[in-house]
Amino acid sequence: MLALAGPTAAGKSDVALHLARALDAEIVSVDSALVYRGMDIGTAKPSAAEQRAVPHHLIDIRDPTEAYSAAEFVADAARLVREINARGRLALLVGGTMLYFKAAFEGLAAMPPADADTREAITAEAAERGWPALHADLARVDPTTAARLAPNDAQRIQRALEVFRTTGQPLSGFHGAARQGALPRMPLLSLEPAERAWLHERIARRFDAMLAQGFLDEVRRLRERGDLHPGLPSMRSVGYRQAWEALQEGWPQAQLRERGIFATRQLAKRQLTWLRSMQRRVLACDAPELPARVLAAAREVLG
Repeated sequence: MLALAGPTAAGKSDVALHLARALDAEIVSVDSALVYRGMDIGTAKPSAAEQRAVPHHLIDIRDPTEAYSAAEFVADAARLVREINARGRLALLVGGTMLYFKAAFEGLAAMPPADADTREAITAEAAERGWPALHADLARVDPTTAARLAPNDAQRIQRALEVFRTTGQPLSGFHGAARQGALPRMPLLSLEPAERAWLHERIARRFDAMLAQGFLDEVRRLRERGDLHPGLPSMRSVGYRQAWEALQEGWPQAQLRERGIFATRQLAKRQLTWLRSMQRRVLACDAPELPARVLAAAREVLG
């Protein structure tokens, strides 16, 4: 196994294709948005031709109405690694969802399963009272978790309240439990820019390319389905959240562009913060001949 991580727009996809061809590997996506069908442009999903050229896994495995958890990722990735290795090939885990990487490297505390009825009730309550009010409720029953969440972090507040209401125990108590399910250790190569301005320019160019490819029309089609809403994990993905709001509020495209690029930069900042906490080998993604340098590093760490 080999892991390749980095912030959004660092060039992971192109490097991964180069590595996969050179090392006879299959790619396991480590991306919480690529799992969703119909979300192609805004996720920079590998093209059909790229997926034919190199086997890709954990892409288009969920409808946007469905959730997909870190625990499900670890279970799926472990199964796929075994299957790929049985074919005599290298498993190449590639992506930017750092929670998934952390779960794969460190395992997860055993958590209670999702409860759809409780989750629906919390969503309805939030629509009436607002997420900051529910954050205040959480602070009374689980101050440790509430302290690390922003008052409008809907997804995490919802999960923490769901756990407390279904089990009577705070989410923070489960996080302190023994961890299980980690994959065997694997080397991690991390693509990180020496100059942050380089990454910011890449992010802007990629967002412009997505708009030109019809990203707003893609989100419009998702809205027109009628069964999606902005509270779903899929629609909270960076870019999709801003495009949904743009259609809802009638923003001009320039405003969508500004907010989408800003949100993507914030995502990249969070990804780099996560990476600094991981044992990794850093390669400057803004230096020349990146694919060749990463391939040399990969061969070295794989022995």
